[in-house]
Amino acid sequence: MIGYITLGTNDLQRAGAFYDSLLAELGAARTMDYPTFIAWGTSPERTALSVIKPYDGNPATVGNGVMVGLQADSRETVERVYNKAMALGAKDEGPAGPRGDAFYAGYFRDPDGNKLNIFYAGQ
Repeated sequence: MIGYITLGTNDLQRAGAFYDSLLAELGAARTMDYPTFIAWGTSPERTALSVIKPYDGNPATVGNGVMVGLQADSRETVERVYNKAMALGAKDEGPAGPRGDAFYAGYFRDPDGNKLNIFYAGQ
């Protein structure tokens, strides 16, 4: 149902480098690269993630309560991606670990302050 998710950035080069490295851990690569936005995906049939400089020219700001959940195929992938985010300078918002019986996740903010998590739902 969701075709793509867009996060605002004030530094497209920095955001591009962050997500190039982070999303490669999930098998994603750049699918679009323009002067005002960059998008990543794993296939045209799956949801893409993009970063964009706001169209109105105002600074990008973080939405309070907004979060993007990146789906992983295992707890080990959650750990790997969360640790990669930390190594890339992300801000910790809750380390990777169990959240209930069948949900395993790590929470972080990208260099622009956008909140994301990497999660695995399963045993």
